[in-house]
Amino acid sequence: MAVKVLFIGGTGIISSAASALAAERGMEVTLLNRGRSRRAAADGIEVLTADFSDDAAVDAALAGREFDVVVDMIAFTPDQVQRDIDRFEGRTGQYVFISSASAYQKPVARLPITESTPLRNPFWQYSRDKIAGEELLATAYRERGFPVTIVRPSHTYDKWTIPAFGGWTAIDRIRRGEEIVVHGDGTSLWTLTHAADLAVGFVGLLGNPLAYGDTFQITSDFVYTWNEIYSILGRAAGAEPKLRHATTDAIERALPDRAGQLAGDMAHSVVFDNTKIRRLVPDFNPVIAFHHAAAEIIEWHDAHPELQRVDPVLAAAWDGLLN
Repeated sequence: MAVKVLFIGGTGIISSAASALAAERGMEVTLLNRGRSRRAAADGIEVLTADFSDDAAVDAALAGREFDVVVDMIAFTPDQVQRDIDRFEGRTGQYVFISSASAYQKPVARLPITESTPLRNPFWQYSRDKIAGEELLATAYRERGFPVTIVRPSHTYDKWTIPAFGGWTAIDRIRRGEEIVVHGDGTSLWTLTHAADLAVGFVGLLGNPLAYGDTFQITSDFVYTWNEIYSILGRAAGAEPKLRHATTDAIERALPDRAGQLAGDMAHSVVFDNTKIRRLVPDFNPVIAFHHAAAEIIEWHDAHPELQRVDPVLAAAWDGLLN
């Protein structure tokens, strides 16, 4: 009998690739989301429409249904995690929580990072909320056997996304010959993981009893400096980037709405040891390097002008720093 998997969300970077691969491998996949994404579900996937913040709508959509696996891609706060525990305890054989590798201690004390690296991030509320969610789930597993599996991805991308702090704003400036701002001296190490690679490890955990009550980080082994990342994107876009450097503190002062994203994550060198996921999912073997994927990303954005969104706040902040 096919494994029945419910993805809450299901149209994001990770979930699109994972749900498509799960369906390809014979799982019975259902997505529950608001139906507003540009990304279409893969063939053979059922789509239910409801806003997960609307309890009545979700109850109606899921009435009488149970799933072998529930994957929540949009649980970001402890309240949202507790909502899932209350809704799905006793109704699913496995609950998969998407945490974040940004939850690991910052500053990073030792590389490579493993699942036993302590969780502590005083810089970014997003990461602290993920840690609090993990703690709720760990308690539910220890006290009542709630069948949780925690996944910690790091920076994951696909052709729909520009995996850099500046997004399309950086590409636009590179093509127009304008300078862009890179944090620090641009030499900190950063791991980029293509969603198609991550999906292999992710799907290998679904319905896998050896994953219950456990935590897995899933990243690639492709590591770049930030200077290299922008250079790779620039070459794919047809122009050499003009890089200027500023301190993380200066950038976050100029962009208070994004405070923590650099200091709590991107400004630190991160290299991961993926021994644990490889041991449980032997076919996990990332093969898509960013310097190969960058051309596809730029070509996809060039073909979809609606994705070419320039952030005027970011552009103004960079201009202020440069001046």
